[in-house]
Amino acid sequence: MRRAMKTSGAARKTGTAGAPGTLGTACRRAAVMLARGGALAALAVMLARPGWLAPLFAPFADNGAPAIYPRASLLDLTLSHLAIVAAASAAGAIAALAAGIFVTRRAGAEFLPVARSVVHIGQTFPPVAVLALAVPAVGFGVKPVLIALILYGLLPIFESTIAGLQDVPADAVDAARGMGMSALQRLAWVELPLAFPVILNGIRLAVVINLGTATIGSTVAAKGLGDVIIAGLQTSNTAFVLQGGLVVALLAVLIYDALGVIGRWLAPASAARREGGA
Repeated sequence: MRRAMKTSGAARKTGTAGAPGTLGTACRRAAVMLARGGALAALAVMLARPGWLAPLFAPFADNGAPAIYPRASLLDLTLSHLAIVAAASAAGAIAALAAGIFVTRRAGAEFLPVARSVVHIGQTFPPVAVLALAVPAVGFGVKPVLIALILYGLLPIFESTIAGLQDVPADAVDAARGMGMSALQRLAWVELPLAFPVILNGIRLAVVINLGTATIGSTVAAKGLGDVIIAGLQTSNTAFVLQGGLVVALLAVLIYDALGVIGRWLAPASAARREGGA
């Protein structure tokens, strides 16, 4: 009888304590979903119907200056901007991933300090300086921007690749070896899948870095959202600067969040693989 009373009391306490926590979690999720929807809606309006926002930007425009950037469609500039970022991020991810894999193998371990130094130099070297050096070699346009963005985005992907691969449980690798898998098979089917959530965090950071840095590409005639910002700076039109900056910021938030959702979705599968290997 006493045990039943204690169990009943514990159940009441658990239910009472758990309800506020569940409610708080639901409220946080609802707030996150609302913020995502608001950011997506704001971006859609700015790209598809920028004229609707003219009254909001008008106070930031000088006397008689247009409140909305008139020289090109914000949607076209955004697509060009995203194409540059996607190409640079993909190329940087391939290079950093290959380097990270190499230095975590037995044959390449001795090259880790050198590779890390080179990657850190790429991060610390200003992208503007890279553009200044690249333009005489490859000309104006997209090419020098790609070079600058690739170099600037290597570090987070390289370091996350090393961290992810080094964190793979030895038991999982040993189990794969015991099954007769070759070194390449172990890498492809065991190590990379387990390390991918960590690697994806580095890719998220690199993409966001490239989204912001790509705006300087307009200084070397690479079409993108930097056109709007630079036009605003040249004409002292704050409305243009705000438009370009807001679109870049919204893109960064939404893409970073989307990649985070993918990472959280993959994390349970990675954890299950780890437990299975153990």
